[in-house]
Amino acid sequence: MRDGLGVADSVLSKHVRVLHEDGYVAVHKITWAARIRTSLSLTTTGRAAYDGHVAALRAIVGDPVSVRQ
Repeated sequence: MRDGLGVADSVLSKHVRVLHEDGYVAVHKITWAARIRTSLSLTTTGRAAYDGHVAALRAIVGDPVSVRQ
């Protein structure tokens, strides 16, 4: 995610912490090859918020897909 977003580790960490505290993402940590690997997944609340945001953006630009949903 860090590379895809083009941000520093500290910036990503702060944003992930806020999203986790607000219940939007679940954080999973494992040790692999002597390094801690972190993966993220959307929670049900996070998925609903994301879907609502996408629907609002589609409504703004007049996307007919949002009308059918």
